[in-house]
Amino acid sequence: MLKEVCVENFSVVPEAIARGAGRIELCDNLSVGGTTASHGVALQTLQYCKSKNIKVMAIIRPRGGNFIYNEAEIQIIRHDLAHFKKLGVDGVVIGCLNQSDWIDEEAMLILLEKANGLDITFHMAFDQIKPEYQFRAIDWLAEHRVQRILTHGGPSDTSIESNLDRLKEYVEYAAGRLLILPGGGITDQNLNLVAKRLNINEAHGTKIVGKLTVF
Repeated sequence: MLKEVCVENFSVVPEAIARGAGRIELCDNLSVGGTTASHGVALQTLQYCKSKNIKVMAIIRPRGGNFIYNEAEIQIIRHDLAHFKKLGVDGVVIGCLNQSDWIDEEAMLILLEKANGLDITFHMAFDQIKPEYQFRAIDWLAEHRVQRILTHGGPSDTSIESNLDRLKEYVEYAAGRLLILPGGGITDQNLNLVAKRLNINEAHGTKIVGKLTVF
């Protein structure tokens, strides 16, 4: 089981890896769902993780709130993505929607071209897509070389356990074309239950290797 630990600063990275993190998702401002980390935090994290042979996925998100971005924000994401690619991240975590609660295809195609050569995770913007569109969204993302979808399987105020049936539907529908990466409330206490129910080999969380010491 690969445990992807979501961190919002470098200080917890060594502890996360020591506790069994197999991949790091680097962000800032977890209180709003994660935004782009600073250059310094990213550089320090990458240097340390490379010394431990641990991959780093960097979230590229210019602000909290919704995932509907204007032209200026798309350009910010594009520039940040290019910068993090030069720094040497293994992959990026991105996601853009439109006013119809569907993927902003034009924006995503721009970003996917810029991210060529990197692993791509479509983040929890997926959970804001209309439920009746979500299986079609899996098709679109799989066809455009996205490797993973990070999803809670339902509204953020629901428990991960209550969403396991929906998550299982995603896993079965994806059928190996991409990975469904469950997250949001997965801890070292419920990971085995989630993994068994979904038959997955990757999971995501801030407490997936236990509660980390925050300085």
